[in-house]
Amino acid sequence: MKKRIFNHARNYPDLPQVDSAISFGPFIKYLQRKIKEERTVKSTLYSNALKEFKKQGIDNQVIAIDDIYQHELLLEHMYACLSPALLTEDHQAWGLCAPMQPITFYGTELMYELLEHEEKDQNSFVGSKTLEQHEHDRLHFIYSFILNELYAFHAPLKEKYHSGINADTGLPGYFHIGINASFIEVRAKQALPKLSYRELQQYLSEESGLDKLQQVLPLTLFELRGISVLTITDVTAKQAVENIKSVRLSRVPGGEGVAYGEVIQSLKVMVQNANIQFDLFPFVRVNNKMVYGYVKGGSGLLFSVWGEETLSPEAFRQIAEGYAANPNSFYSPDIWAESKEMFPWLDRFRELNVKSMALIPVFHNQILVGVLGMHTWVGETFDEKKITLLEPVLAPIAQLLQVYIDEFNLEIENIIKEKYTSIQPAVQWKFNEAAWHHLYNKKRNLPQRYDDISFADVYPFYGAIDIRNSTTERNVASKADLSLHLSLFRETLEELSKTYSDALLVEIIFNCNKWSDILQGDELNTTDENSLNIFLKEETSDYLKLISQSHPNTQKVIGKYLDRISMPHGEVHKHRQALETSMQLINTAINNYFESEREKLQDSYPCYFEKFRTDGVEYDIYIGQSIAPDRIFNHFHLKNLRLWQLSSMAEIAKMVQQLQPDLAVKLAITQLIFIHNHPIDISFRIDERKFDVEGAYNIRYQMIKKRIDKILIRNSQERLTQPDKLALIYFNKRDIEDYLPFVKYLQETGVLKSETEDLDLEDLQGLSGLKALRLTIF
Repeated sequence: MKKRIFNHARNYPDLPQVDSAISFGPFIKYLQRKIKEERTVKSTLYSNALKEFKKQGIDNQVIAIDDIYQHELLLEHMYACLSPALLTEDHQAWGLCAPMQPITFYGTELMYELLEHEEKDQNSFVGSKTLEQHEHDRLHFIYSFILNELYAFHAPLKEKYHSGINADTGLPGYFHIGINASFIEVRAKQALPKLSYRELQQYLSEESGLDKLQQVLPLTLFELRGISVLTITDVTAKQAVENIKSVRLSRVPGGEGVAYGEVIQSLKVMVQNANIQFDLFPFVRVNNKMVYGYVKGGSGLLFSVWGEETLSPEAFRQIAEGYAANPNSFYSPDIWAESKEMFPWLDRFRELNVKSMALIPVFHNQILVGVLGMHTWVGETFDEKKITLLEPVLAPIAQLLQVYIDEFNLEIENIIKEKYTSIQPAVQWKFNEAAWHHLYNKKRNLPQRYDDISFADVYPFYGAIDIRNSTTERNVASKADLSLHLSLFRETLEELSKTYSDALLVEIIFNCNKWSDILQGDELNTTDENSLNIFLKEETSDYLKLISQSHPNTQKVIGKYLDRISMPHGEVHKHRQALETSMQLINTAINNYFESEREKLQDSYPCYFEKFRTDGVEYDIYIGQSIAPDRIFNHFHLKNLRLWQLSSMAEIAKMVQQLQPDLAVKLAITQLIFIHNHPIDISFRIDERKFDVEGAYNIRYQMIKKRIDKILIRNSQERLTQPDKLALIYFNKRDIEDYLPFVKYLQETGVLKSETEDLDLEDLQGLSGLKALRLTIF
């Protein structure tokens, strides 16, 4: 044991002061109590100690700190009675202090080593607390003790760890400083004010509560007599485990990179070596088959070896499922010394300059959820002892990987729900309610019923982007491909007729000539196109294959033809594929734009946004108070959507214009908006799995949308929708007026040209009086 008066307070001159003095009195009372209670041999230890204290006759005597070593034998008895019997002096940081004062006067060698190390080199272990935090914590501790003793108010003290960065390792370390105040007595120097439980709770819980408490109960009112017992425990490993658990509980979806970074740092703290690298590689499954997880957890080594940059999906699945079938641990202090024949898969790790490596399978509920990788680069090694240090963290790491897997599965489900069903986040709550009611009735054996999922008084917004003359373009492409196909077929028949002839061949040649005449016409209708495809692909191909089998001398001619037409991306599909690729490029760009914009629109106010694929893209948006009952809806949200409708159409026109150099077939788009400024009702049709409008008046709105895509200007043969134009269709002048301020704004900002066209539109069956405002897009 070591004797030295070590005053911590000199580093913290502003710590609160209290009337405090050393006394053995409280400890003597503790011994007397333990002798009565103890029924084991330890009672002898306490009795012998009490005899020494009685012999010196210092029951409640105040002892000056400078005189404390006159009673060294009593200090040894305190250590013997209070220190853990299984720990030797060399393995515990234990000491005695003045009551509620940071002055240590007796302790183990390890205790003084820690204190002296801190005093000699403040920079070797940088503490995380400020002077103000130290002052606040000490004041809170003193008042908690006083209130417990004199007011019977127990203030729970949170177990706080002290942390810092060790300059030798560059890693955090954590220590618990325990102060045992059981051998301190507190006495009030005068009558104390009466304080209620609520008042005391407020003083210790509010931010400025301690300042108020010092005014009501200043520390000068109290005197403290006794001895504090100080212990310092290294809890670095324990805290590292807690840090990993907190990452699992506090992480947010999409923040895997940050979360895994914190976990990797904690693993390095566990092994106390910053040169050891770690990797987390989760195993995620789709339809019970292994797929990539797309998260680089740690150094990225395992992702580099097993990830999509190195392996094809099939090769990864084969390796991952092979490992899952026999998930053994692997460790090598030097992979360069391992047999290449026995471990051929280590070659890739050697290429990356790995030296020592361990692979540890991680299980959650007996199911393999991933691998924890541990390695050093060439020049560094580690042994098995480092691996055993990780045992406490395997369970929380398994839980963390399972959370990631669950989020991956949830993301898959959300994509299915959002992209392939009518359930979007904005209306999810309504489906949740309906599902809960259904479940409630089912659990209580009540009659099953399905709630009506509807939204009343929502404002509809409709827009359509169409590929200009798509039918004509498709007809031209089909004629070009079919003409080439027919030409190749006729050439093959002519070549074939030189060595082979029958009545059916003559008839097929006749039909070829007839189809050639039809293709020379202006337009190929759908019926003729289907018939010609059947003629070329089914009837004649089967005939040629039959001839080839029965007359080997025709195989060369027939085989050459069949090869040319059977290639999926061959010359007889060239024009149609070029057209489809160009249309798909445009539609994909528009779809991606709307997907991005849909997320942004939800930030302003939740709305139901549904897209439809035609030759282009159409959309319906519904917005209103019933979509989000918990949020306030007003006309500004409508204004925001009207402006968005106009500006988004202009943005799409610009985007498609920029795509033109990439299009094999030059295509233009047309755009229209149908304005309906009156709320309607929509409901979810369970049989059709989609939303639809309700009520006769509202159904009329749906009918109008389906008829206006090819509408003409009144008294002309000109279509309303034209390239580089935006058509706004409406019934009443009052409807279009809500858009005019935004039209002017976009004209003045150079998005739209200044000219406008006010047009009357042709009457449609059951519809008359439609008008349009046509704008020109820059």
